[in-house]
This record gives sequence, structure tokens and C-alpha cells, in this order.
Amino acid sequence: MRWEDREVSSNVEDRRESDNSVAGGSGGGKMPSLGTVMMFWPIIRPLLQTKFGWTLIIGGVFLYFMGINPLAIVGGGTPLKQSDTATKSREITDREGRFIATVLRDTEVVWSEIFKELGDRYQEPKLVLFKGGTHSACGSASAEIGPFYCPADQKVYIDLGFFHELATKYGASGDFAEAYVLAHEVGHHVQNLLGILNKAQNLKHSAKSQRDENRVQVQVELQADCFAGVWANRAERRFNMLEEGDIEEALNTASAIGDDTLQKRAQGYVVPDSFTHGSSKDRVYWFKRGFDTGDVRECNTI
Repeated sequence: MRWEDREVSSNVEDRRESDNSVAGGSGGGKMPSLGTVMMFWPIIRPLLQTKFGWTLIIGGVFLYFMGINPLAIVGGGTPLKQSDTATKSREITDREGRFIATVLRDTEVVWSEIFKELGDRYQEPKLVLFKGGTHSACGSASAEIGPFYCPADQKVYIDLGFFHELATKYGASGDFAEAYVLAHEVGHHVQNLLGILNKAQNLKHSAKSQRDENRVQVQVELQADCFAGVWANRAERRFNMLEEGDIEEALNTASAIGDDTLQKRAQGYVVPDSFTHGSSKDRVYWFKRGFDTGDVRECNTI
């Protein structure tokens, strides 16, 4: 992927060397509120249905009494006060950081153009780089949960160490694989701006079963994959950035992190009703659909 000579985003909050990046989250404090627990009930409830899930829950209880917040695993620790999250602005000089900041800038340019075509104005998200653990308006973040988007503060959170794990454990490597991951999370920001996340949340609330809730979440994730494909299409036209093998890197990554692939790797079998991100086949299909068309109207998963 050609990127070295392009502009980097100014919307990057680098916490990698900050005291705010704390591995282990906010454990050792008071118990999570009932509201926090209910927020993550869609994640907790399926765990109660399997022996493996019970093992995770028991392990979480053990971690709590060891002074570690178990909800850090699912991003549900105690939110930090605004005054605690202030991080001094500093120039990103490392290659890995500059690359991801360049990709973020590419998404800003592309989505600003698309929103203008839609008669709207794009509000740029912030990107938080952290190491080990940090805090968001959605709760504690840790390297274990991977990159995520928090609608409450409109920020994307990434521990860049995730990409090393993605390459070594799942065989999904390459600079465009990393670009795809960021573009997917920015896709969630686009969904937030368009009101799609609120619509999905309402559908979850009216769902009659966990299976139906999961189905809605899968639709959300597949649309974010499609939006990532739309970005790749438009960014290639704008910047002529793609090199041979780049799209294959993205497709390989989408396949490697499909729910069926991850479940089969972790437990030896697949439970489709428990999917929350989509199968490898579906994730590849929707990214490719977005890339082939370059049209957000084709990303009609919801």
C-alpha cells in the first residue's frame, strides 16, 4: 500500500506512553453498576449456556477478587472522568503510528466527500492509540478485546499490538490488512452518524431471543465491512494507493476473523446462532461488495 507521502490525521490521541494506559483496566474498585451489567447482558447471557462460558464467568469472578476488573475484558469498566483522559498532543514519529494516522486521514477525506454527496457534513472521529489498557466513555478498554468504536465519545480505540497478534496467530498480515481493520471501525462511526446504530439498538430491544439480537449485531458488523470496502474503492480512485496483493490482504483478514473460523479454532465446532460478527464467507462478501461498487447504498444489510 502506497502511503508514505500523504497527509496524516490530526485526530489522533496517542496514549501509548501515557499513565492513562493501564493494563488490567480499572479493577480493584467498586462493583459495576446494574446498568453496566445490563448493558453487557447480551454478551454475558450466551456464556451461561455453555461449559466454556461458565469457565469464563468463574474466571471473571476470580479476577475481580484479585483486584482486576473482569468487565475490562468486554469493555465495561468504570468510565474515567474527563479530566483524567486528557493526553498531551504530541507528534507521532514511529512508522506504525504514522501509517495508521495516514489511513485515518484517508478515511476523513473519503467520507467527507461521500457525506457531501449525500447532502450532509461528515464529523470526523478521534483515534486513540493505547498500549495494554485505557479508558473510554464506553468503559475500560484492553488489548484483549481488540479494536473497537465507542459511540458515546465517537472514538476508535486500537492497541497496535493487535496487528502483531493478527499476523502471528491468524495469518492475517500486511499493511492493508491493518487499514481494513481501521476502516471497519470507522464504518461503525459512519453508522453512528447516520442513525443506524440507534436503529440497530432498537431492533435488539424488540428482539424475542438472543439469536435475534445476534442476527441484528451481525448485520451491523457486515455493513461496517461493506463500508470499509466502499472506502477502499473511493480511496484507490482518490490516492492510487493500492499495490498488488492489497485487496487479498483485506479479504484474508475478513476471512480469518469470521465467527465460524474463530469458533472452530477455539472450540472445534461452530454455533451459527451465536455469531456476532458474521461468517468468514459473509465478511468477505460484504467487503468485496463495497469495494466492487463504491456505493454506500449497496451496503443494505440492515
